[in-house]
Amino acid sequence: MSSGFHHVAFACKDPEETRHFYEDLLGFPLIHTEIDGDETGGMKHLFFDLGDGSSMAFFYLEGDRAPSDYPTEISTGLGLPVWVNHVAFKADSERKHQVRNSLSLAGLKPLMEVDHDWCQSLYYLDPNGIMVEFCEDSPGIVPDRETALKRLQG
Repeated sequence: MSSGFHHVAFACKDPEETRHFYEDLLGFPLIHTEIDGDETGGMKHLFFDLGDGSSMAFFYLEGDRAPSDYPTEISTGLGLPVWVNHVAFKADSERKHQVRNSLSLAGLKPLMEVDHDWCQSLYYLDPNGIMVEFCEDSPGIVPDRETALKRLQG
């Protein structure tokens, strides 16, 4: 039985800079790091606890395992607008306020704030060019399969 994500994984440019952003600034603790490799190259696989049993993970590749300057920007690296591929974290107003304060103290400004009618969102870029969203339901998505299918097909 599936009940959601175990983890999602992305590439990172700098494991320490990524750790600092997710652990120190956002409060998602680093809970596991796997290391694999040999004299020709290696990888580190970092896992950050999201607080609900799921994790956000990153691969750092070096040596023969990766090009010298591999892209990590999952949208702009593909020529898409930055908002297409992103990660959205559930948040309430207190969590959004906490994130805004922590990132502001680190000199980071939001990319944008959007009222989607069903949620209020606060967006930032992580050190890897990945957009992260803090999404506060207001009231949240009201499931309506019939309308969703009509819009998909129309």
